[in-house]
Order: sequence, then C-alpha cells, then structure tokens
Amino acid sequence: MPCDWLFVDGSSLIFRAFYGVPKTVRSPDGRLINAGRGFLETLTRLLGTRHPGHIAVAGDADWRPDWRVALIPGYKAQRVAEPVPPALIPQMPVIDAFLAAIGIDALGVADYEAEDVIATWTARATGSVEIVSGDRDLFALVEDQRVTVLYPEKGAWAVVDEAEVTRRYSIPGRRYADFAMLRGDPSDGLPGLKGVGAVAAASMIRQHGGVPAILEAHRLSEHDQDYLSRALRVVPPVSDLSIDLPRGRRDRYPDDPSALNTLMAEHGLQAASSRLVEALNDELRGS
Repeated sequence: MPCDWLFVDGSSLIFRAFYGVPKTVRSPDGRLINAGRGFLETLTRLLGTRHPGHIAVAGDADWRPDWRVALIPGYKAQRVAEPVPPALIPQMPVIDAFLAAIGIDALGVADYEAEDVIATWTARATGSVEIVSGDRDLFALVEDQRVTVLYPEKGAWAVVDEAEVTRRYSIPGRRYADFAMLRGDPSDGLPGLKGVGAVAAASMIRQHGGVPAILEAHRLSEHDQDYLSRALRVVPPVSDLSIDLPRGRRDRYPDDPSALNTLMAEHGLQAASSRLVEALNDELRGS
C-alpha cells in the first residue's frame, strides 16, 4: 500500500551508491560521479515500488556532533578513523544541486545527523511514513500502522516494523534504542554495559520496559548509571528540531528545467535524471 511520506536517509544511500556503483562512471570531463548516478537511480526504484505521496531527503550536516561526543567520547569514532572518501566529497554538492533542480526537498541541520531530521519529520507528519536507511538507529522510530523502516539487506529492502524488530532482537518493537544502549553497538561507539550481551539486554528490556525503568530498578554501578544516563541523551534520535515539515512534492517536475539541463550536460547524468523526473511525474498522475 502506498505510503503518505517517504523519508530518505540521503547520507546512508549516497555511501551505498559510492561503494556499489563502478568507479568507471564519470562526467564528460572525467570527474567521478558514480555516487550521484547510483543515488538518483535508487530514488527512481523506490518511487516505482513504494509510490509515496510525498518524498524528502535528510542529510548529515554534522557526521559526529560535538554535543554527542561530549557525552560519549567514543561516539561514532570510526568516522574519524574512516572519514568520507576524498572521491565522494566533491559529489555531495552535485547531488544536492540535482535534487534542488529536480524539486526533491533535501535538508541537513547544523549540529545534527540525518536521523534527527527524519525523527523530527516523522513526529510532525500525518499519515503513513516509510524511512529508507541503512542505519539501525532509525529502528527506534517504528510504530505499527504508521512508521516502518526500509532497510537494505541482501540486495533488497527489508520492511522493518515492530514485529520485525521483535523477531530480530526479542524486544518490544519500539525499544531498539534501549537495546543498543544496553548491549552496546561498536558501529556507533556505544560500549554498553559490561557483561551484557544481546540476550541479557533483551531480557532486561522485556522485564522492565526500557532503560529509565532499569535505572530505577537495578543496583547498577556508578559507572553504569552514569553511562546509561548519558546514553539516554545521545542514542535516541532527536525528534523536536526547529524545522518545518517539507512540501514533499511539486505540481510538476523538474522544478528548474534550465538548471537541470545544465547539470545533466555537465555531469553526464541525462538518463538517470530523466528516469527520476519521469517517475516523479508518474506519481503525480497516479495520485
């Protein structure tokens, strides 16, 4: 069934495109544009399968916000050890320019990550929401009958709802953030509680309901109490940023034909851009 809103974790999908599309994809003057083509093609496929009423793309204006690092110093430390590939950096503004010319809303917020933008949009949207991301942090937003996550897996999109969170982690469907805090998550630099693995973390959540109740019920060490108190401020996506819900659609596409023609000629993405524009207009005709 078509969703009312499709919120795309742009950073997640752009990285996947960069590593998944051959480095032979280049602009007429030889510049690498593989992530740009792969990202536009992914959006086209999503439109053709999910048929959203509205679409918007969130970006990481800050890959590793200082305020999160101040609370948990190891937070996403791998982003320092493995920074954005130099060959991807010049493609990012090009992708932004294509989205603007085509008419797809895109937003990043200073000092926050894409997950925070998506969480805020989701809190303000009415109707059904599908979130496209390879970041499991967004599993914390699932809400049956309203919010699901499309997670890239085995060459397809796994639909993650509350039942799927429960199947994967043996926890109530809306408690993924609590699970990550307790078990830890190396990819996010979360140490978790010493000696608490996935099974123990799930059991604690099922018994108590979540981290706040665990803090009240358990005689934790001062170190663990301090860690969980800080994690509660770091891990759950922020859902109350001072941003408006985007328009999410246009009366016609592209929004700026002249700018799009210039971009297509400069970067050699005529086919990928044209297919995305056609898919957007098909959704307008079908709505």
